[in-house]
Amino acid sequence: MAMYRLSGAIKMLVLTAFVTCGCGGKPVEEQEETTNSTQKEIVSVPGNLVLNPGENNPRNSEGDFIELEDGKILFVYSHYYGESSSDHATAYLAGRFSEDKGKTWTKEDVEILPNEGGMNVMSVSLLRLQNGDIAMFYLRKNNTDDCIPYMRVSKDEAKTWSDPIACITDDEGYFVLNNDRVVQLEDGTLMLAVAKHAGPGMEWRGRADLYAYSSTDNGQTWERSEMVPNPKEIVLQEPGLVELADGSILMVIRTDAGVQCYSYSKDKGKTWSEVEESTLVSPVSPATIERIPGTGDLLAVWNNNLSDDPDIAKLRTPLNSAISKDEGKTWTNIKTLEDNPDGWYCYIAMDFVGDEVLLGYCAGNRPGGTGLSVTKITKLGADWFYKE
Repeated sequence: MAMYRLSGAIKMLVLTAFVTCGCGGKPVEEQEETTNSTQKEIVSVPGNLVLNPGENNPRNSEGDFIELEDGKILFVYSHYYGESSSDHATAYLAGRFSEDKGKTWTKEDVEILPNEGGMNVMSVSLLRLQNGDIAMFYLRKNNTDDCIPYMRVSKDEAKTWSDPIACITDDEGYFVLNNDRVVQLEDGTLMLAVAKHAGPGMEWRGRADLYAYSSTDNGQTWERSEMVPNPKEIVLQEPGLVELADGSILMVIRTDAGVQCYSYSKDKGKTWSEVEESTLVSPVSPATIERIPGTGDLLAVWNNNLSDDPDIAKLRTPLNSAISKDEGKTWTNIKTLEDNPDGWYCYIAMDFVGDEVLLGYCAGNRPGGTGLSVTKITKLGADWFYKE
């Protein structure tokens, strides 16, 4: 498969303090069991909540935040049950609440949505709509060629939810929508980006076809874009969206190119530019990029990892942040959130609460087989991300 050549400018982004790693999306039980030893002190930001696996709960992952009208914050995530932590194992959507802006959290789960899929429901996005309602998006996974994002709406602050609405009705297949991925544009359009990996009669493949789906009626109906052009036929997966200051849309894409890749839409997501490399060095692992309300800058959280050693270059550690003041073209203020060489950091949810940032992400131990099984929530001041 084609690979981009990394420029010197891209390599400048790599933190020289790390000899670390990131990787490519296999279920936990398929990940390698090698361990990297290190003598330096391991960086790990404090955790306000750590959701560890337990009895009949082999994995907790891929969630999102919503701030409620009463000031509480709700975190909804994929709660696996049974014996397996595979992406295709059984899971329902569970919630935890915070009454102090994310400093502390309730100790017991509340079931938000039971498992209505043949395999599971997982990978949550929560969004406060412009009309005041709360929208919850999730994957309903029935089998390996039937996985579709659905939307439910709450008009009573997440106490009850509407009947589900399928976001894809014009096609069948296995579509991936990551957690914390749905956006509402300034003009009210809802938009999500998906990666199609399989369909009826198709063999499942890692190199997905990417599309955006948009809705101008608060999610009642959805229209598909043209496919994102991929002339170099690299592996494209797990896209996310950011509305830029000029009204165009940036799609951020997990790839095998050694960097995150970009595609742009100037017509509200109907068509997309050819995929191009960004300066965010990355393994095959997703990045989350959102706009900081207080400054208007973009904040990225991702695995800033580059190595000539292929066993290191695929690992999802360290976990870093960076700031862009030019709409994602260049990135500065690179910070380290986590750098345990045995860690596995990915599927980041980001929420801005006042002048603070809440992050929720997978933070398990790869050699221990819990890479995607542990979710960590941490709270940091927005100014922390600007410090040199």
